[in-house]
Amino acid sequence: SSVAHVCRDVNYGWLIRNMHANGASFFFICIYLHIGRGLYYGSYLNKETWNVGVVLLLLVMMTAFVGYVLPWGQMSFWGATVITNLLSAFPYVGNSLVQWIWGGFSVDNATLTRFFAFHFLFPFIIAAATLIHLVFLHETGSNNPAGINSDADKISFHPYFSYKDLVGFGVLLLALISLAL
Repeated sequence: SSVAHVCRDVNYGWLIRNMHANGASFFFICIYLHIGRGLYYGSYLNKETWNVGVVLLLLVMMTAFVGYVLPWGQMSFWGATVITNLLSAFPYVGNSLVQWIWGGFSVDNATLTRFFAFHFLFPFIIAAATLIHLVFLHETGSNNPAGINSDADKISFHPYFSYKDLVGFGVLLLALISLAL
């Protein structure tokens, strides 16, 4: 009912909800482009950076899944039931893990409360993992597909790349708002 309240009673609440829902899709598009670029340039050779990136991908997918369950419709309910039941395949701990996630013996209100908490907490874990990802990236250095070793061809990050990133963010935000309208 709180989502319905935001969509119906809060000024531009419907826009915020649509931007949140469509923003997840944009985020995954950016992630898949990032993975594709990493595969193309051989970034998987830097094992620490790549492995933290894989953990980040899994965390983002978990966040999207628990967010998908939050509207609590039939698709959400059965999606939560089927996907969480997959964890019961783990030997010895599977059933206990499923019951812990459910908060009981079936998907119900306790599950929804836990998934809301996970949907709120996972982005903080993702932010910390992103910092770790960047630390490993700066330790190994970014990929150099052209093989240029000279410092003469380098330009400073700020203001050139900062401006480019700001323009790119603005274009994505404009596209997201246009899609949400």
